[in-house]
Amino acid sequence: MNYSAKRFSALGLNVVVAAWLSSAFAAEVEPGFKSLFNSKDLTGWAGRPQHWSVQDGAITGVTAKDNPAQGNNFLMARDGDQNLVVNNFELRFSYRFTGEFGNSGVQYRSKDKGNFVVNGYQADFEVGPTYSGILYEEGGRGILCERGRKVVVKEADGKTKIETVGSLGESKEIQTHIKTNGWNDYVIIAQGNHLQHFINGQPTADVIDEQESKAARSGILALQIHAGPPMKIQFKDIRIKALPEAGAARGDIDLLQGEWVPVEAVANGQKVPPDMLAAIKLTIKGNDFVFDAPNSQSSGSFKLNETTQPKSMDATTSSGDDVPSIYEVTASSLKICYAIESADRPTGFKSAESSNHIYTLYKRKQP
Repeated sequence: MNYSAKRFSALGLNVVVAAWLSSAFAAEVEPGFKSLFNSKDLTGWAGRPQHWSVQDGAITGVTAKDNPAQGNNFLMARDGDQNLVVNNFELRFSYRFTGEFGNSGVQYRSKDKGNFVVNGYQADFEVGPTYSGILYEEGGRGILCERGRKVVVKEADGKTKIETVGSLGESKEIQTHIKTNGWNDYVIIAQGNHLQHFINGQPTADVIDEQESKAARSGILALQIHAGPPMKIQFKDIRIKALPEAGAARGDIDLLQGEWVPVEAVANGQKVPPDMLAAIKLTIKGNDFVFDAPNSQSSGSFKLNETTQPKSMDATTSSGDDVPSIYEVTASSLKICYAIESADRPTGFKSAESSNHIYTLYKRKQP
């Protein structure tokens, strides 16, 4: 089906929505962020020189049959002559594997165990189809959050208990957005005991770590090269922004405020062309929205219901169209799937052929 800009705009922010990320990755460092890599050499990093170097303007980790990893080892971010310590932050970077095998990750709020070995939280990624985006605790509790889940980690009878409290989407669907041997954009947000991972605009893991005896609030930052078959991993555009200590939770209506631009939209199973997305902007003020598209504009109001699972939204356009939808929003991400032409409210964040459902992914417009 051919969705014109006019029709897409009519759906507009009724869709108020989807997530913040993906193309937030630009060559220039965004306001508030600090670059951790100069694209030339390993100044500001420390690791085993036989495995880590800079190639093609990217930090590069390589192992070979005659130069094995000898156990997982790490390239550690430095602050002068000390390890860089991070606590509440947002980290953005891009990574790429080349080859049929690859297993890596970024350690954060972690511990230096000596000889470039690090234990702690790890934002995982691999060449394979399962683990990219999960939260793994290296040298500790193991997998804390599988891909596509929202979990709360607790302690029960002296043991770790992981309780699934929500869904970010099907793992197999998330995998379709991840390149096997191409550049992928990764975001890690750690604020208080709330930990979030995103790849290419897709939320992959959302964790509240309430196990006080194990949870980490600060620690070091490092890049992993994994033991096993020969592999090559590269990192670029590594930048970080300090965040304030987590305070009182903000309501969803507060989180929705501002300007958003679409990263991806799928209508009845078909992707909306990128050139159309590039000309669209969504503005939310209070419970009102304005959706600007080429040669057209739509507006209206919406109401939220945060008690349903997934959370639901009911929008009404200025022309009187009612648009039922589901949504999910955090301090830095927002996604929505909504129904048109009297279709039933979606139950998941996807759009199939002839479903009359539209899934939209947004990023927050940078000032």
